[in-house]
Amino acid sequence: MNQTSSSSVADQLPAAEVREYLVGLQSRITEALEAIEGEGGARFLADAWHKEPGEKLQGNGVTKIMEGGRVFERAGCGFSHVRGPQLPPSATQHRPELAGAPFEAMGVSLVFHPRNPLVPTVHMNVRMISAGHEGQPKTCWFGGGMDLTPVYGFEEDAVHFHQTCRDALAPFGEPLYPRFKQWCDEYFFLKHRNEQRGIGGIFFDDFSELGQQQSFAMLRSVGDAFLKAYLPIVERRKNLPYTQQQVDFQRYRRGRYVEFNLVWDRGTHFGLQSGGRTESILLSMPPHADWSYQREDAPGTPERDLLDKFLIRRDWL
Repeated sequence: MNQTSSSSVADQLPAAEVREYLVGLQSRITEALEAIEGEGGARFLADAWHKEPGEKLQGNGVTKIMEGGRVFERAGCGFSHVRGPQLPPSATQHRPELAGAPFEAMGVSLVFHPRNPLVPTVHMNVRMISAGHEGQPKTCWFGGGMDLTPVYGFEEDAVHFHQTCRDALAPFGEPLYPRFKQWCDEYFFLKHRNEQRGIGGIFFDDFSELGQQQSFAMLRSVGDAFLKAYLPIVERRKNLPYTQQQVDFQRYRRGRYVEFNLVWDRGTHFGLQSGGRTESILLSMPPHADWSYQREDAPGTPERDLLDKFLIRRDWL
């Protein structure tokens, strides 16, 4: 992989352009979810925040949160734009030359936890980070992706999600989808459980190899594809009947989601290590989660099928 540490003046990307896109993306996504909730349904609370002078980070953002909805039990979609005096360790493990450098980071991150156990949980994140020591050219890179975490698996949902991810990346090179798909499988893996978090999707980080302008275009393509990847699945499943047993299994699987986000997720670590806003960092947490000691589901049940047929690394296309 041929990443560039800096870009020509002609390729420099104004931070204001990235911010404008991200703020607009947050609005489009939250408006689409409110439309699914329908008239009289839940609405997002917009919680604007800024970091006070003297705090570890400077900057601002808007955390949008919906709770207790007809379709979504909890849905969080946050935008943040912050600056800090030095990159935290979670951001420099692949770029040791930037250890201790001042940085600027902005992004949109979301996690939606549906009420119906037959509708999958989804995560999406798109972000840009730039950093550099005084007197050096700024290094700019991008990261993000989207992934699907079903409680009850449906082949057609997995195929649709991955097809949309592949289509979003296709204009930027055929090798990107298989590469980012593998990266997603490897990243969203609970090492302590030897278990995939979900059916994957795409994931990329420290990405700048197309140059700033084209790398940002790729990021926009991923962000713009999110609603096309997820909403058709929601529409197919949201009105299906479900049982209390399925709700109980949903809460058990949400426990795995919590474990990954707190133990392994680099975004969570970056936010907490850099002095970010805790409420916004943890908006991905589900409203209810349970744990069972050494739970074993019987072979042939839908609950066991999730583990045997869906939470494995496989080619969905």
